[in-house]
Amino acid sequence: MVKISKNIFALIFVALTVILCFSLASAAGDPDPKILKVALLPDENPSTVIKNNEGLKNYLESRLGKKIELVVTTDYSSMIEAMRHGRLDLAYFGPLSYVLAKSKSNIEAFAALKKHGKCTYQAVVIANVASGIRSISDIAGKDMAYGDPASTSSHLIPKSMLAEKGLSAKKHYREHFLGNHDAVAIAVQNAKAQAGGLSKPIFESLVQRGIIDRNKVKVIAESKEYPEYPWAMRSDLSPVLKEKVKRAFLELTDRSILKPFKADGFGAVNDKDYDVIRELARILNLDLTKM
Repeated sequence: MVKISKNIFALIFVALTVILCFSLASAAGDPDPKILKVALLPDENPSTVIKNNEGLKNYLESRLGKKIELVVTTDYSSMIEAMRHGRLDLAYFGPLSYVLAKSKSNIEAFAALKKHGKCTYQAVVIANVASGIRSISDIAGKDMAYGDPASTSSHLIPKSMLAEKGLSAKKHYREHFLGNHDAVAIAVQNAKAQAGGLSKPIFESLVQRGIIDRNKVKVIAESKEYPEYPWAMRSDLSPVLKEKVKRAFLELTDRSILKPFKADGFGAVNDKDYDVIRELARILNLDLTKM
């Protein structure tokens, strides 16, 4: 009996060792993989996101000479975890989700969305017209809608705008996380929340598409400019491949490929450009290691 138990223990030990070694090798990643796994933001139905980005897939395959597998995760957190475990090679993050991923993974930002010649954007705080809210101070005692907890323009930035006016979540207003930008705007329009925060470009797009009625929802504040959504890649990819990837994005000018990003192109960025996001998190006492 003892002998059998020892044998079983030995087998379990060997199996766990193999699994651990495999996990470490997987996390380290191939510096020059035959198939590059490229993650896109989970802001729409996954099949729609992949379909809309077939042009990007074909372009990267042509420029890099590799097969491209597009990946859409369920939310920001799962994208961060996939990158942490080496299951992704490139990923398109929001600024805060990039900072979170960077704190847990060996990755580097190399390009960011560019519109009208700049790689920055703004968030807005909106309010239901019938709510009587005219300024951020009026949100006190009301319901405030945010998107994903790991969202920059639909959580971090608008929350900091309220904090600047002396309003803290739970203490001065009720906060609700609805998952994405569209849900925030719709909730405010339908008076499910009196106010909300989201990306200015996304809000303007919702208005242009007729999803949001300006007679029911108004912008009460705009943020300052913050760094745009970055593309990041595994730092342990080969230097030659990293340079090819970077050049492919910075030299992308095809309007049809850029259309899903609502961008003119991509501009060069680095990790230090996102220190302003880390500073916002510090001011709000957000522990990035627990998000």
